[in-house]
Amino acid sequence: MSELAPYACDPADSRGRLYEASASPTRSAHQRDRDRIIHSTAFRRLQHKTQVFLHHEGSHYRTRLTHSLEVSQIARSIARYLHLNEDLAEAVALAHDLGHTPFGHAGERALNFAMEPFGGFDHNLQALRTVTILENRYADHDGMNLTWETLEGILKHNGPIPEDPPVNLSFIPEEFDLEPFTHAGLEAQAAAIADDVAYNAHDIDDAVRAGLISPDALQDVPLVGPIVLEVTERWPEASRTRITHEIQRRLITTTIEDIIETSSEAIRQSVVKTPTDVRSAGETLIRFSPEVAAAVGELKSFLFANVYRAPEVMTPVAESEKVVAALFTAYMRGGDLPGQWAEKLAETYDERAKARAISDFIAGMTDPYALDEYERLFDARPEFG
Repeated sequence: MSELAPYACDPADSRGRLYEASASPTRSAHQRDRDRIIHSTAFRRLQHKTQVFLHHEGSHYRTRLTHSLEVSQIARSIARYLHLNEDLAEAVALAHDLGHTPFGHAGERALNFAMEPFGGFDHNLQALRTVTILENRYADHDGMNLTWETLEGILKHNGPIPEDPPVNLSFIPEEFDLEPFTHAGLEAQAAAIADDVAYNAHDIDDAVRAGLISPDALQDVPLVGPIVLEVTERWPEASRTRITHEIQRRLITTTIEDIIETSSEAIRQSVVKTPTDVRSAGETLIRFSPEVAAAVGELKSFLFANVYRAPEVMTPVAESEKVVAALFTAYMRGGDLPGQWAEKLAETYDERAKARAISDFIAGMTDPYALDEYERLFDARPEFG
């Protein structure tokens, strides 16, 4: 790790953990967080959770796991150049999707709709629940016992939590206040923008691989269009796979360089001196330039119209929403849950707590496990078209 800037989160100044832990002679506090996340069951499950294309559609499409690894690499690159805490940026990036349901955003929509009478569902909050109370491997405490800075980054990497409607953080002890209404540290901000960079680039790659778009279709799209023209003119005889890879890597490089230049200037002008200054700055300091931000918005609109809403994607999306909704309804009506989850529900008499426990169970499922549970409960297998 390079020498830390004064506004970076120094592991030596960490606010600590919920449960006291002995110091490591070889790893910093945030390196240990990263390692705990990587070795968790919840992290391994991301291998079988949908990013955009469902798990059964092909072995070369991104999953939540490969996406998280790509985000962590980009976050580290940004953090390294800005002299931030690379290990903290990596930990937040690796953990940022731990709360995602099976079947990607379709599963999240379905679970949120089912949970509306009981407080709703949000994957960022679910990631926090996962690392603090649901991932139970240690002998003397629940959760992974991550540092305050990593928990804060997981909760607020997309910005301060809105005060209305209020967010239920009662599963976090009051003495471990994550200051939800302030901005997160710069490392978490780096992880958040790395998420944007990664999925814009890899969704293009996956969409071309799936045959939903061709590189030529991107020629008039801001930001990526000039890259397409440069690559196709330089290698006119190259295969589509090679062309797409060159487009993807140049898009990532272009956006990272813009982030670094823009963020360096934003930090300089903000005159922040400490991590506390960053949290009270009142704005996100790790960001795109206005021009690139607008172009990224247009690229997202293109992908939304031509990829995320393509019939080849929407048909399985609709079916997967039905799977999640049906599982929730069945469990709420008394459908058997396995092992410790059945025991947890047997001890729960409050309808709201019962719904939250069922939500926790479904959110932790992989795509294949959700389909297996659906078949077990309904003696049928969904048709994804």
